[in-house]
Amino acid sequence: MSKPKSKTEKIAAAKRDSLLDLLKTEGSKIYTDLDGGQFPHLYVPSRSVRNIVYDKKLRQYILGKAAGLRSSKNMAQLRSFTQLIWLAFFAKRLVNEKKSSTLRDIYYSSQAFEMDFEDQPESDNIIMDLEAVLARPREDFHIFPEERSSVFGDLTIEYTVPGYEGRRVNLSDHPDGYLIGPSLSSAELVDTSAELVIAIEKGGLFTRFVEEKVDKKFKAIIIDTTGQAPRSTRYLLKRLRDQMKIPVVILTDGDVYGEHIAMVIKSGSANAAHLRELTVPDAKWIGVWASDIEKYKLPTIPMTESDIKRIYDLQKDPRYQEGIWKKELEVFLKIKRKAELEAFSKYGLTNITDKYLPEKLELAKSL
Repeated sequence: MSKPKSKTEKIAAAKRDSLLDLLKTEGSKIYTDLDGGQFPHLYVPSRSVRNIVYDKKLRQYILGKAAGLRSSKNMAQLRSFTQLIWLAFFAKRLVNEKKSSTLRDIYYSSQAFEMDFEDQPESDNIIMDLEAVLARPREDFHIFPEERSSVFGDLTIEYTVPGYEGRRVNLSDHPDGYLIGPSLSSAELVDTSAELVIAIEKGGLFTRFVEEKVDKKFKAIIIDTTGQAPRSTRYLLKRLRDQMKIPVVILTDGDVYGEHIAMVIKSGSANAAHLRELTVPDAKWIGVWASDIEKYKLPTIPMTESDIKRIYDLQKDPRYQEGIWKKELEVFLKIKRKAELEAFSKYGLTNITDKYLPEKLELAKSL
């Protein structure tokens, strides 16, 4: 007798069936056009800046209603139309065969079918078009980026991928942490004693946190975002918050890019405005703030012209119009200096975990 499906497996199966239905629906439109003697066409939601709007209720960027016609009748659109149809075919094949691919692999796989992608960026762009058409992330059709971040802490998961169904591991079992790949992203979250998730921008500090047993000291799950968090990492953060009810805090370098890394975890990015389910709206950015640079007298680096331009750009973003987000941009602009997380090592290797982190976690309660 086969083991009953877990809740996560049932959800995954429902998502898979729903995706296949969407692909079938879009495919049937092409057959309908051909049967009616019409040139096949698709409507692709516009991902242009003009069609990206900030939704205050969802607290993230979303696409507006504008969409472009992509028709096989138009010679200028025929190539991209064909590429999109091929990608939909290949995505259906991946889902049906329960296989995974990467963005790079898709580019090379297309050559076996004599599809004409000029380079990988063009291939990546068509993948985003398919996401927009289906309103589903590429991860749902088993396409993943190369980069991986890591997670460590007392969290028991149960794999649902073929060949590993039912196998359980605890994410504190490996001292280097576990890579957040397709199998972990789709695993069932079974049990945890953690009361906090700490997302940290730097791999070196992730290792330090593991060594200093931050997971035990603060009852925390530690996640290395490897800079701007990959989608799989943002999805795991959302699952930990929504399914396990664990609050999320974010630690980044003390610069404008670190502030934006935190904001993307909290409210998404314009590049992914066509997607939902990737945000943690109540996540808290606890530093390194611009004001921390002065408060803790950290070693600093001068801002570049690019850094300063980025500050001005973010000041136009509706998400940075109030609270700590607005205040810290203003301080960055005033001091024109930045600092890395590693700067705390000036005061000793464990200063960041012994002093800074406890103080900021206490402060986070009032944010």
